[in-house]
Amino acid sequence: MNVIVHGNKQKSPGEEEAHYSVEQAGCLETDIKEELEAHLSRIGILRTDKGTCALLQPSKDTIRARHSYQYRDKQKRLSQFVVKYIDELLPYFASGKDIVPDRISPRLEIVHSDTRESRLFRLASLTWSVPVSEGFGRRMRLLVWDDHNQKLIGIIGLGDPVFNMRARDEVIGWTSNDRRDRLVHLMDAYVLGALPPYNMLLAGKLIACLIRTTDIVDMFSEKYAKTVGIISGKAKRARLAMVTTTSALGRSSIYNRLRLDGTYYFKSIGYTSGYGHFQIPDDLFLRIREYLKAKGHVYSSNNRYGNGPNWKFRAIRAAMELMGISRDLLRHGIRREVFVSELATNATALLKGEHEIPIYDNLEPAPRVGAKALERWVLPRASRRPEYKYWQKDQLRKAVLP
Repeated sequence: MNVIVHGNKQKSPGEEEAHYSVEQAGCLETDIKEELEAHLSRIGILRTDKGTCALLQPSKDTIRARHSYQYRDKQKRLSQFVVKYIDELLPYFASGKDIVPDRISPRLEIVHSDTRESRLFRLASLTWSVPVSEGFGRRMRLLVWDDHNQKLIGIIGLGDPVFNMRARDEVIGWTSNDRRDRLVHLMDAYVLGALPPYNMLLAGKLIACLIRTTDIVDMFSEKYAKTVGIISGKAKRARLAMVTTTSALGRSSIYNRLRLDGTYYFKSIGYTSGYGHFQIPDDLFLRIREYLKAKGHVYSSNNRYGNGPNWKFRAIRAAMELMGISRDLLRHGIRREVFVSELATNATALLKGEHEIPIYDNLEPAPRVGAKALERWVLPRASRRPEYKYWQKDQLRKAVLP
């Protein structure tokens, strides 16, 4: 039984808040439970008699399958955008014939909102088989260009990190006060990689190495060094010391052993616990928020702009507690490998409050790092695997349309 309740639309100022009867809230709860069970079963996360999760073996194929509903949903939501802009944007993507491997020259460009570059970033993100987050709080989006042919190699998205991450926090060794005061010096790469056909040449490794460059530090400093906290009103004096990222498909072949001239550009530090909310589709999440509103819960109106990167997880968890559903249903079982890139040589000491000034004594500019990565990975792959030459950028159209 589907119950239509008020609150799915934005209310104009002065409009009365919706009121819910006990019966409406109860029917909505029943609907959500049924939809949740059916959806989790479709993507391979099964409930047991005890209400906890029985997880199918999370191979890379099953991980993609678990994300497939979310991916198709995002494709549908952005289909009008794709149809409107793909002919304008497609010339900026490469065909195999456009690439001359030994002349690839990477350049970083920061993306500003409501520009051609922001549309390029959005279209490029649709090529990922696992849907790309939009990032949280502070956000830096970058395009990586090949200056030889003016085509797009890949994209980088940096956003606010989650507050709690066991693998990261244990490596740093900071206290909860340290983390609260100095998380501002850390960012998370929520998307990081190469586009076809550059990805066939291991250019994903090249792009990952560009995180640890003077270009990234300078761009971050220009954007955030003088920011003031919205709540505290205090100057943050943010200095980028460390960047984290997590692999989308379990263990990563891109970030592992990512070294140039003996320097680690990313290091593996462990795995996430396998909890999250990607398995809750957006349409079901809207109904969950409707249920929280019916219950008068404060999380019915939290959002990513004011409540941090865990806001959605907290809202779903609160609804499950009200409905008597085990929080184990938020355990999707995909333990993502966690990596850190230390841009400052004293990153850990800075994050723990033992140092006040970051030391960037062995960073290099993006062109120099790119040249090293080209020699290390891209050129050997180009000689061994010439099939990149046959990629046609028109294939992108089929890849991004539902």
